[in-house]
Amino acid sequence: MRTLLPSLLGILFLAFLMALPASADSAPLSLDEGWEYRWGDSPFQDDGTPAWVNDPPAQGEWQPIAFPSNPPVRGGSKHAWFRITLPEGEWRDPVLYIYSVDLITQAWLEDELIYQHGHFDDRGEGRFAGWPWHMISLPEAFAGKTLYFRVFSDYTDIGLWGEVKLMERLDLLRYILERSAADLIVSAFLLLLALLASIFALVQGNRRSFFGIGLFSLASGIMLLAETQASQLLLDIPLLWDYLAAVGYYTLPVAMGLMLEHWFAAQRPILLRRIWQLHLGYLVLAPGLALAGIIDLSSTFPTFDALLLVTLLVMFTTIVVRLDALNAEQKLIITSYGLFALLLLVDMAVAHGLLPWRRVPVSGGALGFALAIVMISLWHYRHIQRELHRLNLSLEKQVAERTGELEHMVETLQAYSYQDALTGLHNRRYFDELLEHEAAVARRQGTSLTLAMIDIDHFKQFNDREGHEAGDTVLVGVGRVLSHHFRDADVVCRMGGEEFVIIMPGATSASAEARLAELLEILSRTHFRHRNRELGPLTISCGIATYPEHAGDPLTLIGLADKALYSAKHRGRARIEIYA
Repeated sequence: MRTLLPSLLGILFLAFLMALPASADSAPLSLDEGWEYRWGDSPFQDDGTPAWVNDPPAQGEWQPIAFPSNPPVRGGSKHAWFRITLPEGEWRDPVLYIYSVDLITQAWLEDELIYQHGHFDDRGEGRFAGWPWHMISLPEAFAGKTLYFRVFSDYTDIGLWGEVKLMERLDLLRYILERSAADLIVSAFLLLLALLASIFALVQGNRRSFFGIGLFSLASGIMLLAETQASQLLLDIPLLWDYLAAVGYYTLPVAMGLMLEHWFAAQRPILLRRIWQLHLGYLVLAPGLALAGIIDLSSTFPTFDALLLVTLLVMFTTIVVRLDALNAEQKLIITSYGLFALLLLVDMAVAHGLLPWRRVPVSGGALGFALAIVMISLWHYRHIQRELHRLNLSLEKQVAERTGELEHMVETLQAYSYQDALTGLHNRRYFDELLEHEAAVARRQGTSLTLAMIDIDHFKQFNDREGHEAGDTVLVGVGRVLSHHFRDADVVCRMGGEEFVIIMPGATSASAEARLAELLEILSRTHFRHRNRELGPLTISCGIATYPEHAGDPLTLIGLADKALYSAKHRGRARIEIYA
């Protein structure tokens, strides 16, 4: 944290400097001419000064070279020296900028050591220390002096690489930030995309595809961040950034292989599985051996480049052969990945000297891939929103229909809860609730309330003689007669078995008796039929009780009417008794 905080503050300050104009009297100067090289390593004098920095007899062994990198006829040599005479110029805070060095180096300004990258042992050798860019501070009186570079490399390349410029320190920092801005933005965008893809992989059904996209975005985002020169300003640990770059670079074919295997799952792509498994093994093995100190990380890149070249050819051959199996979205992703892979191959060719040095816009290919994913995501989002709107309308319609069905069901269930299943009349539960209501009305308004209890005479013997089905037919028939005979204000309920009760609001005992007398007459003429057989006429017994004539509390009417009914049965049945 102590190192990172000043670095972040420094970058904010440098970002402010980017807006300032460059120094007019000290424009950057590319050192592309006047270089010389010499194979081997210099012996060192007793004072620690290399003999080659001041050895007139050996001047003829220095050979001219256009750029201080990869001199001819290497012959397995791991040591080389390069030198140049520094030019005149007006400089306030001069530095020498080098894009990279293969692999470790010392810079001597004549007999003074002014810079060192990596550690040289007694044999003049050393381990890989990373591929950072280099800023070498120069003294004010450097003009006309000779600058020497002692280089050790057991890598495929040896020497300085990329660019060598003489410039002001602030101009160099501005230069680094300007050329890193696009990479930083694309890297942040890819890392955000990786996070979103990971979230979708957890919550969506198409997990493997989202996982592949997320892994590819994460790998390319880490690679770009690690390779951008501004990363060195964030954290000046070059080897760490190179490990991150290697891990991101080596993960790319693993992610792409996973996506392709998922897309071509119907064709059982064993070869694609073996490819990403091979790269996964390399991803684990190569950095692992480097961390263990068995090999240098630098030596893992050429092997991977050769492996990647072969696997890219196999992957894209597989894609071309089975292109019809992909949908439009997958083809767009493949196209964007193809552009990214092409830029990686160009960058690889530049790194191995097959093409002249140039800055390859790898971040542009990564951005193309990210934009393809974003376009697909936006299309999916729009499609999902339309589907959600359609589903919402459908759900609203279904909810309305289900609500109507539920209300009807509730009404039906409510009716069942208050209705006798056999006769369709109201049941005992309905009677109890209605009696409380009508009793309250009668007390409040001072009106009369009459209950009439009805029982079918000798119904048990009828059931035993004719059967229960015939008995049910009679109960239904009697219930139908009761419903039609009484007025609308009267409510007929079945109390259970062969017993019925009529609540008659506002009726007197006399009017109720008259109404029941008519009912007895009707039933005496009524013949019920069961299975094409006529059943004989039945008689009923009735008991009547009225509020306030017979009771001070309307709720006691049921007991009084029941006593009157008992009296009617005791006196011979087929009659009406009023409570007395």
